Amino acid sequence: MDISKLGEFGLIDRLTKDFTPKNASTVYGVGDDCAVLDYSGKQTLVTTDMLMEGVHFDLTYIDMEHLGYKSAMVNISDIFAMNGTPRQMTVSLAISKRFSVEDIETFYRGLRLACDKWNVDIVGGDTTSSYTGLAISITCIGEADKDDIVYRNGAKETDLVCVSGDLGAAYMGLQLLEREKTVYYQQVQEAKKKGDKRALEELSHFQPDFAGKEYLLQRQLQAEARGDIIEKLRAVGVKPTAMMDISDGLSSELLHICNQSHVGCRIFEKNIPIDYQTAVMAEELNLNVTTCALNGGEDYELLFTVPIGDHERVKDIEGVHLIGHITKESLGKVLVTRDDNEFELVAQGWNPLA
Repeated sequence: MDISKLGEFGLIDRLTKDFTPKNASTVYGVGDDCAVLDYSGKQTLVTTDMLMEGVHFDLTYIDMEHLGYKSAMVNISDIFAMNGTPRQMTVSLAISKRFSVEDIETFYRGLRLACDKWNVDIVGGDTTSSYTGLAISITCIGEADKDDIVYRNGAKETDLVCVSGDLGAAYMGLQLLEREKTVYYQQVQEAKKKGDKRALEELSHFQPDFAGKEYLLQRQLQAEARGDIIEKLRAVGVKPTAMMDISDGLSSELLHICNQSHVGCRIFEKNIPIDYQTAVMAEELNLNVTTCALNGGEDYELLFTVPIGDHERVKDIEGVHLIGHITKESLGKVLVTRDDNEFELVAQGWNPLA
């Protein structure tokens, strides 16, 4: 169905007609000029992300459902990175004429899967037209007690540096998808030059062979906010001193924490968690796997520091890895390699304005 047949309010009604609030703080959601929220004295957390077609995602290899899921998760992840609980979300879309009503419904299906996983209410947003492709702007709202909020600037000397999960897989997934996309378009161009209609017909059904690399694709296409790690930390009574989610790369995020906390750090290459598929793919592409883990980005794992006294409580949490410690600012930000050489950490992660 053409979106223009429904109009803005018809589309919104179709997408949100069965929304039922899950949170007591959602007094009133979609349907009026503003959503009404009540946090009963708790601190309110607000984060916004904008995702642009051609910059942040490529619809050649991500479908609308996965795009909706990932768009929600990257915002929910920011709330967890403040040690908060996500509660509400607003979604704004700029849509070009090549998208149908069904396309947007599929996007919302992915969006709602992510929101349902963490009991987040979609309470509003906006839709408009676009001449340049799809633009997505999402705001996530969360809550936390004042004393529970964790900022980037709280790391202290001797704190331990921890990360969740493994790093570099999302970047390897992106490289894999980009490689297969390049191969596909090269084959299409060659077939067009030769006027080979049979080859073009076969290429219209082109499916890359991703056998053995499923984990890398999942990490790139289906980001997961690590609320489970927040729950585990709370269960053992550990509150991080500083925390961020890893969206732009471990090195960039660690430098943010160090610079805002006025401290240095030493992290150890041998302790950086890397999945086997990531290492194999890096070797296949002739890339340094540690560089990929440090700078790849889009992992959406949690990077956090904890007091050294919490070592025993943290070291046994499944999915948490100790990768180093915080030092005096004068000692710099250092990566210690496997052969005990030391290098200054450099932010080489994602820069959307580069």
